[in-house]
Amino acid sequence: MGATVVALAVMAATAPEQATEEAWGHALVVLLFAVLLLARLRSARSGSTRAVRALGVIAAVLLVVNLVEAALPDVFPGWMRVEMLAIALWMAALVALVRRSARPRRSSPSHQE
Repeated sequence: MGATVVALAVMAATAPEQATEEAWGHALVVLLFAVLLLARLRSARSGSTRAVRALGVIAAVLLVVNLVEAALPDVFPGWMRVEMLAIALWMAALVALVRRSARPRRSSPSHQE
C-alpha cells in the first residue's frame, strides 16, 4: 500500500490525470486501515481473540470497500482498479483464515485399550 502512495506522488508530478483526488483519498484511507490491520495482527499473533476478530472485521471492510470502489465507473484510474482488486483478494483470503481460526477445534478421538 505504501507503494501506491509513492506511485501517486510520482504520477502527481508526471501524469496528474492519473493521480486524482479520489485516488489519493482511497490510497490514504486504505493505508490507514493497513496500519490498523498490522497493529491488530501483532496482537492476534500474541493470542488475543479480540484482535483476531478485529482482523476479520477490518479485512471484511477492506474487501467490500475495494470491490465497490473498483466497480464505480469513471472514478478511479485503471491501474488503481487493479490494485483494488488485488487488495480485495488478499482481504478475502484473510477473512477465510480468520473464519477458519475461529472454528472450534475438534478433538482427536482417543485410543482406548
